[in-house]
Parts: sequence; structure tokens; C-alpha cells
Amino acid sequence: MNVAKLRMIALGAVFLAVMTRTSFGLAQSRSVILSTTSSTQDSGLLDVLIPLFEQQSGYSVKTIAVGTGQALALAARGDADVVLAHAPSLEKDFVAQGKLLNRRLVMYNDFILVGPKEDPAKVRTMKSVAAALCAIEQAKTTFVSRGDKSGTHNMELGLWKLAGLGPKSPWYIESGQGMGATLGITNERKGYTLTDRATYLALSRNLGLSILLQGDRELLNVYSVLEVNPANGPRINVGGGKAFADFMLAPAVQKVIKSFGVEKFGQSLFVPVAGMKEDELGV
Repeated sequence: MNVAKLRMIALGAVFLAVMTRTSFGLAQSRSVILSTTSSTQDSGLLDVLIPLFEQQSGYSVKTIAVGTGQALALAARGDADVVLAHAPSLEKDFVAQGKLLNRRLVMYNDFILVGPKEDPAKVRTMKSVAAALCAIEQAKTTFVSRGDKSGTHNMELGLWKLAGLGPKSPWYIESGQGMGATLGITNERKGYTLTDRATYLALSRNLGLSILLQGDRELLNVYSVLEVNPANGPRINVGGGKAFADFMLAPAVQKVIKSFGVEKFGQSLFVPVAGMKEDELGV
């Protein structure tokens, strides 16, 4: 499926959610629109948490999973009630603008650099992500960027800047798609990419990609939940959005997050951090 078609599908999901809200009017107060990053969808975490929230709260959830930049923008223009994202600098910008409110940390995992087992750029011998990106640039081996203004894309651009590089085609390509699709393209091209660990592990059985660099402090991947300013639009479900945000930080839900992935992968895909401050994480 090409990039244009995928974008049309995403836009169609947004349009359907907004039109549904318009059609049902007051009845829609029991429906919550969650805009979130594709990584929470691709990892399978939302498949566990959303049914639990719906059962406990009586709300129904419509999920729009796109890049974090798009997820934040949807909420800023009043097309979502709550946001689950992983781009701290972008999130803080929207809070400073007054578009989003009450940003709270939920969990973290980490980003990793993955690539072909043959590792032509010798990334696995590097000690830092900056050095690894320099090696990829020098070797001119394929690097697949999401190129979609997502949290992952935002992180990737920051890392190239940290390395003092401005990657260029033809070896640097942008998929314009979510993490799962980008991993698939990287696999086909036998290239490298930056991915969150959770999505990689969830899809790794179908990929010929190896983890080549991990553990650098620069690769920390923090997720936050943000409520939407009711001034953004007339149909924002303030109560429903707050209910979902509070749900994500509840002790019982944090326990679910902590155990998610352990049975299947032998490790938790996310580390819960509700109640922690950013300076405790070093971000």
C-alpha cells in the first residue's frame, strides 16, 4: 500500500471520528476520542488497555493512531479528547501554547537502532548512537526514516543533529508511514532504522533485523498523557478525556503496563513511571 493511500486512510479515520461526534451530539458524551502514536497501537498495548478502560468506565474509545506530531495537532484543533504521545519537546510546546493541559508521565521504554545481521556499517561496534549514525553516513548504507513528524521521527532528527550530520538521499529515504510499516520497508531494503523497542519486539518474528545498538541514554523514550483544553473546540469530551488520562496513571493500570510483554517476550515492553518527575528520568 503506497504512502498516499495510507495517509488517506488516516485522514478518513479522523473524518469519521469527527462526523460521528457531530451526528450523535449529546449521546457522544460517553465516547472518547484518543489520538496517539502508532507505536502504542503496533505494540499491542492499547489492545489490552482500551477494553479495560471501557469496561471500568462505561466510555467507548475511538482511537486515532498516527505520528505524535499529528496526534498532538488533532487535539490542538479540537478533534480529540485526550492524547498519549512520546515527543516531550513537542508536547511542552503545545502545553505552553495552552492547547493541551496537565501533561503527566505514564511510562517509558527506549529506542534502538536495528539493521541487517551483516551490519555493513559496523554499527554494533559503536558505543554511542551518534557514532553509529556517523558510521551509517560514512558507509552510505540505506537508512529508512519514518519522515512523518512522529515522536520517533522527531527523536531521529535530533540524533542526526547530535551527530553533526544532515542525512541525504539516495541512501537516506523517508517512508512517510508508521513504525510497523517502516520496519517492514527497512527489512525489505536491508537497511537501518530507529525504532521503539516495543514495536520491534512485537513484530520481530517477521523481520530479519537485529538490534545493533541500544542502551545509550540519548535513546530514552518517554510517553505522556495530556488532556485537551476545552477552548480548542465545542465538542471536546473533557470528562471523558480526563477519565482516560487518570486511568493511565492508576496503580492497577500501571501494574498492567509493567507486566505487558513479559509472558510473550520475557521482558516488559514498557516501564511505568506515573507520579515521577522529568528530572528524575533525566529528560
